[in-house]
Amino acid sequence: MSTVVQPTTIIQPTIGWGSPNIGELWAHRDLVYFLIWRDIKVRYKQTVLGAGWAVMQPVLTMAVFSLFFGKLVKVPSDGLPYALFTYVGLVPWTFVANGLMQASNSLVGSSNLLTKVYFPRLAIPVAAVIAGALDFVFAFSLVFGMMLYYHVAPGAYIVFVPVFVLLSVLVALGVSLWLSALHVQYRDVKYILPFFLQFWMFATPIAYPSSLLHEPWRTLYAINPMVGAVEGLRWSLLGTNTAPGAMVLVSAVIAILLLAGGAYYFRRMERTFADVV
Repeated sequence: MSTVVQPTTIIQPTIGWGSPNIGELWAHRDLVYFLIWRDIKVRYKQTVLGAGWAVMQPVLTMAVFSLFFGKLVKVPSDGLPYALFTYVGLVPWTFVANGLMQASNSLVGSSNLLTKVYFPRLAIPVAAVIAGALDFVFAFSLVFGMMLYYHVAPGAYIVFVPVFVLLSVLVALGVSLWLSALHVQYRDVKYILPFFLQFWMFATPIAYPSSLLHEPWRTLYAINPMVGAVEGLRWSLLGTNTAPGAMVLVSAVIAILLLAGGAYYFRRMERTFADVV
């Protein structure tokens, strides 16, 4: 009688700065899918408005900005209706901010999984960020209704919209990997993060245009990776006269560096997650 040999998997901790194992994450894509579905259900569980909150948050912020910056301070908006100008900037920003809030606490919130079974830890913060894509779709759909209301027609550059959406996703993933790994070691992250996000929002051209800056400061401003994402999305959707140009390149390089650095740091620290969390 023949004996069936079962495959054996040997799990070993990484040594030093091991490279991120993207192949392992892809092999566990079903797990990522279920984590995404879990996060979506938890987010809307027992809420009255449900997915409506995905639209309410940027809309209410837009209303506040329109009142104080648009009506009272008279901040320029590159010749566009101020409400539309602000809302288009708030859509990618809200996606990134919510992604960071969810992902930064994702490892600590999944401590029961980390201490019981092995799987690529990278799946948890990645799923937390991607789960926000549904909110992004709901919020982004309102943009076209506002464009119709203000009689702003999209131009030929609308084909570049996915590029700037992808840039926002890279920023969210990169920063999330840093914050989620740091939060396991230092619980101060959850207290610092709201202040950090508030500062970052006002350092991003959401309530004001980057055209207020002259070169080379305008390009240097794009060291903030959300600058290229926000201004690029406005340019591709609304056809603003101030094409982002070099700003997008600078922001894209910073976003890629954040993602690569966050992935390597996450890989280095993940072997201690189960012991510390």
